Amino acid sequence: MDIIANNLAQSLFIVGLILLVIEVTVLGFSTFVFFFVGLAAMATGALVYVGVLPNSVLSASFSTGVMTILAALVLWKPLKRMQSKVSTKKTKSEFTDHQFFLKESVSPTQSPKYHYSGVEWSLVSEEPIEAGTKVEVTEAEVGKLHIKAMDLQ
Repeated sequence: MDIIANNLAQSLFIVGLILLVIEVTVLGFSTFVFFFVGLAAMATGALVYVGVLPNSVLSASFSTGVMTILAALVLWKPLKRMQSKVSTKKTKSEFTDHQFFLKESVSPTQSPKYHYSGVEWSLVSEEPIEAGTKVEVTEAEVGKLHIKAMDLQ
């Protein structure tokens, strides 16, 4: 504990940096708690270092708490807004655009299995497709390949 008290500014800065890294890498910026506390600890460490705050654990703890609350009040809405902006665009996977001939008929009520890339997939179609038809994968989910009949021209 002596080493922390003797090097309070550096300790706060290191703790703040560790909390920010945990928030971003481990938690994926899903909660902002570590982010706010880490930011406040780094700011408090900087204020102690330049001499604005006294070099005491009590004042550093109080300052970190107050700055955490201030950071939460100021940054909560912008960060929440940033977090809610997600792309609705479907991503292309290695399975989309894969083409093959059906061995069994597929319909909304029939989902035969198809072995591809070492996995047994359930074939899903919103329309009936007869066996022997050339189909294309339009979307891949866990264990399911959504297919549609190819237009043969």
